[in-house]
Amino acid sequence: MKFIGIIPARYASSRFPGKPLAMIKGKTMIQRVYEQSEKALPEVYVATDDQRIEQAVKEFNGNVVMTASEHRSGTDRLREAGDKITGSEANKYDVIVNIQGDEPFIQPEQIRELINCFDEKNTDIATLIKPINKNEELFNPNLPKVITDKYNYAIYFSRSTIPYIRNKDTYEWVSHFPFHKHIGIYAYRTHILNEITSIEPSSLEMAESLEQNRWIENGYRIKTAITNHDNYPIDTPEDLNNIVSRLFPE
Repeated sequence: MKFIGIIPARYASSRFPGKPLAMIKGKTMIQRVYEQSEKALPEVYVATDDQRIEQAVKEFNGNVVMTASEHRSGTDRLREAGDKITGSEANKYDVIVNIQGDEPFIQPEQIRELINCFDEKNTDIATLIKPINKNEELFNPNLPKVITDKYNYAIYFSRSTIPYIRNKDTYEWVSHFPFHKHIGIYAYRTHILNEITSIEPSSLEMAESLEQNRWIENGYRIKTAITNHDNYPIDTPEDLNNIVSRLFPE
């Protein structure tokens, strides 16, 4: 199978303008994401709507494609980028891997875990999940939780704590069920990506503000792989300072 990684990167951000160009120990954030992705994928592109980011990627000899500034979702931007990269060669890649542009510390092993999901022919979409061992994560609505079937296909994603553990106090839940949080990296079979970007938002997606529930509602199969690596997304300058201090102690 042929895989390609695409990293969406926008300059505009209400909480961290210019985030992809933030410097981390002598390299921009987007360069770090790109270099980590290259360790696991044969071809990687940055998809951006900003010429400053385009120039920065070219300066470290990376591949970059310009996309429209307005999209309904990151998945729509991914599809546009994929269409532009492949051009008339619509079947050039079997799977497109979507790597978040604010994950400069993503591990290549995580990407490999993701693409291994496509060894199963029933996999339409793949994503990562990680065991939850702390109550502060279990009850944090900003950390989506996921439940899966016995074949590791996702059944549902929720900001609530799922499933509910009956007859146990909430502080005991984490020790009575293998809860998992969602790690926000995806891979899609190319034709599936084209299909799901044509589907209107669904009721469960709008209720939870989680796009992946739209795909499940419409019958697409999301294969999950368990990772033991945590993710370190950067949303604010404070996040950046805290994570860099933790990972690069003086």
